[in-house]
Amino acid sequence: MSKVTSSTLIKFKQEGKKFTALTAYDASFAGAFDSEGVDVLLVGDSLGMVLQGHNDTLPVTIADIAYHTACVKRGISRSLLIADMPFMSYSTPEQTMENAALLMQAGANMVKVEGGHWLLESVKMLTERGIPVCAHLGLTPQSVHVFGGFKVQGRDAENAQRILDEAKALQAAGAQLLVVECIPPQLAKAITEALSIPVIGIGAGADTDGQILVMHDVLGISSGYIPRFSKNYLKQTGEIRSAIRAYIDEVSAGTFPAEEHTFN
Repeated sequence: MSKVTSSTLIKFKQEGKKFTALTAYDASFAGAFDSEGVDVLLVGDSLGMVLQGHNDTLPVTIADIAYHTACVKRGISRSLLIADMPFMSYSTPEQTMENAALLMQAGANMVKVEGGHWLLESVKMLTERGIPVCAHLGLTPQSVHVFGGFKVQGRDAENAQRILDEAKALQAAGAQLLVVECIPPQLAKAITEALSIPVIGIGAGADTDGQILVMHDVLGISSGYIPRFSKNYLKQTGEIRSAIRAYIDEVSAGTFPAEEHTFN
């Protein structure tokens, strides 16, 4: 299988082909996901919760992400590798440039940032300097204290319009991918149809171009709790590689996420 790039994902979108993404933090799991055909791997700041045992993602550092990015890179040959920019590592354009360069040097193919209009200058500067950007809207976990918890976003007309406007602005600034998290499926569909870049959903319904889940949720090992938007595929299949294939098959068929995994 040929290497997945941002151009590959755009082609998938144009062809109406759904694609899959998973978080990964080490070479062994990343290699298994890569060989089974997962298109995108994310070294997420979720590692703060699933690996380090924190209650949120805020304690994660750029050094943490760079270390795990290098580990994942060594285990893969096909998947597109995205690295999260952790909390307060991109608060100014200058800081963003420096830290994004560290992640690209560690092996990332793209960096991911959370936020809307305030990020437009940084997104433009990154893309102009050869660093591809994945944007992230909706429930942005680094802003959990501003939101007052892990809450669904975009449920009222005003906030839905704001998120749609920010998605369009981020694309115009140069973002090549967009993750939308925990928003109503109707809004996710509108965003997906409005943008020419691929949109990846998590807790956002089945109408986005791709889906992403945290690997620990897919394998049912997230401290006994599986978020509503996720699914324990290991419980369903009994074997890790079979679980990954089941996830890929259901996303491709449009049967995951189902109604019970979305927030209307």
